[in-house]
Amino acid sequence: MSTPSTTTIRLSEELKARVASAAERSGKTIHSFMLEAIAEKAEQEEARAALDQEADARFASIVATGKTVPWKDARTYLQLRLAGQQPARPAPLKKRA
Repeated sequence: MSTPSTTTIRLSEELKARVASAAERSGKTIHSFMLEAIAEKAEQEEARAALDQEADARFASIVATGKTVPWKDARTYLQLRLAGQQPARPAPLKKRA
């Protein structure tokens, strides 16, 4: 683990009071609360970036192959999954030009 460095942030008095109040309610120090909030926000952004990357890769595959799953088939599959069943995944079809 790397050695922690010091970073200074400037908060409005209103935000500082809100953070202090939230930290107290959660039973944490202000420092601990802010570290946790920053880590949580970083994780959210990393997850969003990974989702964007996956979406881009899947769209590139659609463009390259022309294959997609018809909505009717996808919807039926999802409904069965929600009902607790294990249906076979619908097969992608090449769209006719």
